[in-house]
Amino acid sequence: MTFYEEPTNYEKTAISDLQGAWENLRGSVVEACPFPEWERLLFHIDDGMSWESMRKTLLLVQNIAARCEVPDAVTEWIGVVRKDLDTVLAAIADGKTA
Repeated sequence: MTFYEEPTNYEKTAISDLQGAWENLRGSVVEACPFPEWERLLFHIDDGMSWESMRKTLLLVQNIAARCEVPDAVTEWIGVVRKDLDTVLAAIADGKTA
């Protein structure tokens, strides 16, 4: 019987940066709560970590954050997620592996 061996090296990609940005955005909300709408933000951030809903959910998260007073760290991480998502989408549009 053969056992799957864990790879010993990983290639850093734009997708891994995007995943990390979503996780850091989530962490910034958890660290800063309670503030208005933090529970809604967490719900949608968790949903947004799925590739299928990422673009629409990020827009929703941005809109919720814009309507209420969120901590600066949350706003900054939303910007990082947007930048990283744009990088991934540009790489895919160029036919590159993100």
